[in-house]
Order: sequence, then C-alpha cells, then structure tokens
Amino acid sequence: MKTISVLGSTGSIGTQTLDVAARLGIPIAALSAHSSIELLEEQARQFHPGFVAVSDCEAGRTLRLRLSDTDIRVGIGAEAVEEAACLGDTAVTAMVGIAGLKPTLAAISAGRDIALANKETLVCAGELVMPAARERGVSILPVDSEHCAIFQCLNGEDRKTVEKIILTASGGPFYGMSREKSYSLTRADALRHPNWAMGAKITVDSASLMNKGFEFLEAMHLYDLSPDQIEIVIQRESVIHSAVEFSDGSVMAQMGSPDMRLPIQYALTYPARLPCPAPRLDFRALTALHFGRPDPVAFPCLQYAIDAARAGGNRAAVVNGANEVAVARFLRDEIPFGRIPELVAHALEVVPASPICTLSDVLAADRAAREAVWQF
Repeated sequence: MKTISVLGSTGSIGTQTLDVAARLGIPIAALSAHSSIELLEEQARQFHPGFVAVSDCEAGRTLRLRLSDTDIRVGIGAEAVEEAACLGDTAVTAMVGIAGLKPTLAAISAGRDIALANKETLVCAGELVMPAARERGVSILPVDSEHCAIFQCLNGEDRKTVEKIILTASGGPFYGMSREKSYSLTRADALRHPNWAMGAKITVDSASLMNKGFEFLEAMHLYDLSPDQIEIVIQRESVIHSAVEFSDGSVMAQMGSPDMRLPIQYALTYPARLPCPAPRLDFRALTALHFGRPDPVAFPCLQYAIDAARAGGNRAAVVNGANEVAVARFLRDEIPFGRIPELVAHALEVVPASPICTLSDVLAADRAAREAVWQF
C-alpha cells in the first residue's frame, strides 16, 4: 500500500485525512504542523511516522524533547516541512496559505503525487505548478469537494467536449445579506457555516466568497479552462458539489452529503472506491434544492479573485496575500468583516501588476500585498 505524508496534519483536513488513513490502514510516512505540538505529538505516537516536521522553531525544539523516547525524527523549520513532503508516495497538502507552496513544489520535484487541499498553491502559482507536475509525471488529485466532483464528472470523458464547469457554492452564513449589513458581522458570525465543518481561515473565506474565487482560479489550472468556461452557482444545501456541462448540452453532476471524508478518501484511493462512514445521501429526505446567483456587490472578494484570474500575472498572488493578512486580522478581532474586501482592494491598487515567471515573482507579489495590508 502506498504511504502518505500529511502536511498540516493538525488542521481540519489533516485530522480528517488521518481518520481516513487509520480506517483504511494507509501507512503514514511523515507529518507536519506549524506549532500545535500537543496534537502533533498524539498523532506521532498513534501513527508512528518516520519523520515529523514543525515549522515553528521553538515548538519544534519542544516536540523533539517530547518525542525523545521514540525513534521518530523531528525536523524544525520550513526546510523540514519540505523534507516531509517528499517522504511519502503521496503528499497530502493540507497546510493553510501560501506556506503550502514550497513543500508542494518540493514534493513534485521529488516525483511524489499530490492530494491537493492547499488552494493557495494553484491560486498563486498555477502557472509554475501544473507544468512542473506534467514534466515529472506527477498526478494532482483534488481534495476540495468541488474539484473532486469535477474530477469525477470528467473521468473517462473527452476533455474537448467540455462546454463549461459549474462550481457550486453554499453561499456561506451571510447569503442574502447586503454589503452594509455584513460589514460589522463578527468572528463568531462568520464561523457559523451552515453546512461544512472546516478550519477558521477557510470558513471565513467561505463567508466572504473569496474561497469560491480561489476555486475559480484553481479550476482554470487543474482543468486547463478559460475563465469563460467556469460558472459559479449558489447551491444552498451543499448536496450538488459541482457539475460539468458538455457540448451536447448534457450536464453531469456529483452529489453526496457534505462530508470532507468523501473527497479525501477518493483522492487517497483513486481509482478505487472503498466503503466510507460518511452519511449516505437520502433523496427522500431532500424536500428541495435551492439555487441562486452570487452577489458580487455584497461579496466583492469573489469578483476580485475572478478579475485576477482574467488579468493573470501576479494579480492572484496579490489577492491571496492581502486576503491572508486581512482574514488573520479579522480572526484576531482587529477589523470588522467588511474591512476584508477593502484591504484586498487596497493591495490590488498599490501593488503593480507584473508577470509571473519564477517562484521569486510569486513570493515578491505575496510580500508586497502583505505589506500593503499591514500599512493601510
């Protein structure tokens, strides 16, 4: 059986990945986290990987002492996370933010397949990541429920017959609210997602619809599509995870309960389908399915991401960097919810547009966007 490395193992996707791995008996080659060493120690003792990486140096030194009674190697710093990414047959990239980019590229360079849960990898550097994966013969299997749905709908189909893909969105907890009303909503309000249990950062991105904008960018790179071939539709119940429309007018959709263990398991076991404990979809209990259009006025972050997709170059990296800092400030109660899109718009205004040719170009755009947000 293939082994996996789980990057970001203490987060929402990481912990669910380990649940899936434990149930299926998938060996763990390596784990990584930033600083949550209590949970990381528990995971290390349960799964006994050969290597554990901690990006925060102080936390890493503490974990090294805690695991000194085992034969598990503990690496410290960003380079250790990159090492962890290369140790399994498949790297599950469940880190949050642009911090997942370098480890993903390292794993690709080492010829490891990628179970991709880190949106920022393709949002910021899809122009670099996808060619690198093709050159190394690496498979990138999407873990996001929407992209996993599209992947399944395209399986066995002629890509030339794809008319468009339909990315579905729940709309988040603030669906239907005006821009003015949503401005002063709190951290607690934003973290009450109606359907999904996710980490704080992605839950806030879902509330602002930035998450769907990032998925728009991901879809372009994953499936080699133009922006005009991607449509976003609100599907409030999160039962239809996404769909593909073909040239003959047929629409193929993937449906299931809103449980991340389904796409995680499919990415780890593809092409096999194995039993999963996620709740089965009961059509008799579905009284209705509700659809709608996203409101770009009430949720401008979505439009910023789509505009960045059309503009190309460093625009997406700027949007992502600015959003990461803005969301972090919101989660610390430093700014209201309505300030998030304002800070992103400011970064787009002050950071000059430029092409993306190298990793350095991506990181420079990211730094400039973060500085713009902190100084505004």
